[in-house]
Amino acid sequence: MTVIRTPAPNTGLDDFLARADKEREARGEAPLPVRTADAVLTMLALRGADRRAGVPEPTVRLLAPVLHEDLPVLLWGTPPEVDAVGDVLTALAGHVRASGRLNAKRHDRLLAAIDEALPAFRRAVADPRNLTWPRWYASLLRADGVDADDPGAVRAWLAAHETTPRGERPALPAPLHRADVAARTFAVRVHLGELLLAAFARDVEVPSPAGPLLPGPPLDADRPDEALPAELERIASALSDRWTAAGLSDALAEPDGPHAALAPGPASLPHVALADRLLGEHLDYYGDSAHPVPPPPALPAPDGIRELLHGAPLPAALAACSDDVPGELAERCFTGSAADVWAEGTPEELTELAADILAAVVDTIGATSDSEYAPDAAHLLYALYERGGTAESVVRNAAEHGDLPVDPELEDAPVPVPEDTSYRPYEMPPADRLPALLGVPSLSEEDRAGLDVHARALAEVVDRLAETGCVFRAGDAYGLTPLGCAVVRYVLTTGHVAAPDHEEISEWEAEGLVTAVQDWPAQTAVDTLARWTSGRGAAAWSELLDAVEAAKGADFQGVDTATVYARFGLASVPAEALRAALTHPATGARAHRLLADREEATAQDADRVPLSARGVLALEDLEDARRRDLRARQAAYAGPAEAAPAAPALPGAFDTAAAGWPGGATALVEALVRADRPTARHVLEVLAGSHPDPQAAALFARTAKALDRPVRSPSPGRRRR
Repeated sequence: MTVIRTPAPNTGLDDFLARADKEREARGEAPLPVRTADAVLTMLALRGADRRAGVPEPTVRLLAPVLHEDLPVLLWGTPPEVDAVGDVLTALAGHVRASGRLNAKRHDRLLAAIDEALPAFRRAVADPRNLTWPRWYASLLRADGVDADDPGAVRAWLAAHETTPRGERPALPAPLHRADVAARTFAVRVHLGELLLAAFARDVEVPSPAGPLLPGPPLDADRPDEALPAELERIASALSDRWTAAGLSDALAEPDGPHAALAPGPASLPHVALADRLLGEHLDYYGDSAHPVPPPPALPAPDGIRELLHGAPLPAALAACSDDVPGELAERCFTGSAADVWAEGTPEELTELAADILAAVVDTIGATSDSEYAPDAAHLLYALYERGGTAESVVRNAAEHGDLPVDPELEDAPVPVPEDTSYRPYEMPPADRLPALLGVPSLSEEDRAGLDVHARALAEVVDRLAETGCVFRAGDAYGLTPLGCAVVRYVLTTGHVAAPDHEEISEWEAEGLVTAVQDWPAQTAVDTLARWTSGRGAAAWSELLDAVEAAKGADFQGVDTATVYARFGLASVPAEALRAALTHPATGARAHRLLADREEATAQDADRVPLSARGVLALEDLEDARRRDLRARQAAYAGPAEAAPAAPALPGAFDTAAAGWPGGATALVEALVRADRPTARHVLEVLAGSHPDPQAAALFARTAKALDRPVRSPSPGRRRR
């Protein structure tokens, strides 16, 4: 038996084009593009389309995966070639109809489905996230007028492109990084391989009357079954070249392709693994990659990255091929084109190189350090960035992760950085400074000794990170350097974590800003609010206050208005904007409280606050008291056995609120329920078990029990009284 050694699948392409082009010529239309027709027919066939009509038969079910998932990542064509996809599918539908395998009704439904699917296909083709290395270089060489079907011309263009100064090469479309294209290329190639393997299995197990779709493995191999993967990989490469540019696959293949450096895979970009770890950290914090981390105070100018990187100890040693650098570290992050990037790389390439070095050091620390913090090096980087780039305290961080409690009010507090940042071995701050750092009145000698051990272990990891130039330590203070802010932000965005800079935030709508700043460190939030409102006038503050009202009305528990308004106050929200917000049904009372705290409220201001807003504020205050009571109980349980928990604050807070509420306690309970049922239920359940008045406790218990029952919608056709 002779095996046909050709990568062309048996799709009936030639016969289909001959018939279709004859019909189009009769109508005065141009022939169908071969590249487009080849890609459409092949992907339909690989997706399992029936071929009894001599061609893969398009169906409504196959249109979405082929048009929206396959072609946008595998085919690069000129605008006419892309626009012809609909014509190819329409001609296919006509071919199948003429063969008697499609009746008129199904034919009309298929044509309608094609028209419906094409707009999403065109959007997917234009989406930068679908860019792969073959599609990217096919677009560049065609833009330069190169014949994409001439492998010699393609090779010559690649050679010239690789010698072009890096700063003169076209940049990837924003917001893509090389890691994005590398990951997409890898995923697409795996996907194509899976489709080819499934098609080969169908050829063997359920042969089509039209014959095998794919050629079999080479029969002259010692073990044909083991030769199959290589054969399918060869077919995949040939198909990719047919649909992008001839010879690209071999030229760009890692590790031996002559131009492999132009198309790195994920394994060639060490910072991709760090990006995954930082994404995991972010999801642990917020549960959503789109939730933005705060911006650092300032990022270095792009043309300053080179000087910062060249001045860092470890990168400079790597570039100098110093014997002091472990060989495995140099091999991992300073091989291939790294030396060229060091000498003439663009700011983005230099940032990527710094990220590769940082990622390699994080892994090396985890593998070689005995410090208890060694596995958390990535966490330390994320936590510093999530602080808005402000400095942290070694001893405070060590206490937080040890057995010593830290005052929650101090967890995000900035730490002063000494003017002298030269390296010195770590020493814990004097005992008289610890209360201000930790929020504890005093520590015993035993506690200080134990804390010193933890702090030195943390300082060891910080100092090893500092060798990359991305982290500094000055005494007890440590944080990200300007280079570190740029590099960690680059790694975060590689992991598709929202990490805006101040320029991006300046373009945000008010709604996005208010939901972000409530989770950011106070000073970072205040600075961001000041930047955003600067130059916008008083109307900007009204926009923010209106946005808080809308967000609170939509998600009571998701918006911490106490925190947001505290930051508004620190950022000097104007009194006139607060007065305009007094009538807000959900947050008007919070605006009035801020005015009163600043001694700017008038007697008439209180009259403008709706009772509903007062109910929301009362519920927020009571929920805050409930949480403080819970924290106090937890602290008492964790303390000495003889320590008794303090009296709960919640019952007294309720009584104080009820004393000034129109209608008293019963009316206040009703207002709490109207403000937010789930939050009110939590508060009332605790009050039912802690309030000393039996009648009040019974009221709370009855109401909380009623709130456990779902709210019933009125029956259709009946009016609610």
